[in-house]
Amino acid sequence: MKKRGSRRLFVFGMGYVATAMATALKEEGWHVAGTCRSEIRRTALEALGFDASIFNGSKPTNSIERQIGASDYILCSIPPDEDGDPALACYEDQICEANQIRWIGYLSTTGVYGDWGGMEVDEKSPLRPKSDRARQRVTAERAWLSLCQHAGHPVHLFRLAGIYGPSRSVIDRVQAGTAKRIDKAGHLFSRIHVDDIVSTLRASIASPRSGAIYNVCDNEPASQADVVAHACSLLNIPPPELIPFEKAAPGMSELAHTFWADNRRVSNRLLHGELGVILSYPTYREGLAALA
Repeated sequence: MKKRGSRRLFVFGMGYVATAMATALKEEGWHVAGTCRSEIRRTALEALGFDASIFNGSKPTNSIERQIGASDYILCSIPPDEDGDPALACYEDQICEANQIRWIGYLSTTGVYGDWGGMEVDEKSPLRPKSDRARQRVTAERAWLSLCQHAGHPVHLFRLAGIYGPSRSVIDRVQAGTAKRIDKAGHLFSRIHVDDIVSTLRASIASPRSGAIYNVCDNEPASQADVVAHACSLLNIPPPELIPFEKAAPGMSELAHTFWADNRRVSNRLLHGELGVILSYPTYREGLAALA
């Protein structure tokens, strides 16, 4: 039974970002439920006070259907696959029928822009996905926006840059001795601290605009080599030697290759101007200093 005045968030995919968001809301009295992929993870989430259900993209379950029907807000952080968005594949009808929903957020990636040769992109820039992963993201974005149009639900897309935060940053890699400095002339990455993602999502919930798309990144794209060097300086550790990209590329994973294949500057002006978000970590310097 829903308590009067309580707010309920249901999350598809209680991963790193979504759990940070859920934790912040729970501390303010929200009821948060979500999905995960294993029994071990479900037990851990329930120990934190979340209602958790296992979802591996298979057929719908009654427990998840009930949560959708009781929730005011929905956040999806599950990556798509070659068959599309798993959440919509199983639960689109239930989401469409849940007329009480006030806000839906979909976590996407700036990878949908593809390669712009170092030029700036904003939310109106054409999408040029190069990898299968990025193309699947574009398809998923369109599916969620389509739901917004035909069901009337307020869907919002958040294109996230490279995510970092506690236990998930270059600080950890430097401390573990696994950090490398790779030199690729003119190549820049955008980043965003997990706390600033949470602030962005909360600002959107407070001021929803159906169909809105936001780039979620900090104010300064930077080279991978510069970021690693700065982390080393914070820890008083000598930086590793620069490795030319051509020498490092053969040993990279497929995922790493997709990141290095694209080069662009991502604008966050809409994040600041429309949502009024003031980043706690406007560049990697402030973020890494806090983590160090």
